[in-house]
Amino acid sequence: MNEQIKELINNYSSGIINLYNSLRKLVFESVSSIPQETMWAKLPTYYVGESFVRLIPFKDHINIEAKAVLTNKEMLSGYKITPKGMLQIFINQEIPTNVLKKIFIETLG
Repeated sequence: MNEQIKELINNYSSGIINLYNSLRKLVFESVSSIPQETMWAKLPTYYVGESFVRLIPFKDHINIEAKAVLTNKEMLSGYKITPKGMLQIFINQEIPTNVLKKIFIETLG
């Protein structure tokens, strides 16, 4: 894991750290090429070419910024999508693994 991202994530609760690590693993498992892991404007970002996914940690949830979130929102009932089109996954929610794999593949190619 990128050192800057590791420093950022380690400031959160174990629940957020575990959720982040699960989502990060899913990003890497979803695409055939290895995403470039970096900080962009202090936000953990995963690039494949020009396309990106951001996993943005908060106190009790993680926002997922990916262009394919809105095109798959009908498959995400029960999850909050922000007005800016980010998917919010709270610590107490199950990760919608199959939908997220689809979103990550469509976003990162």
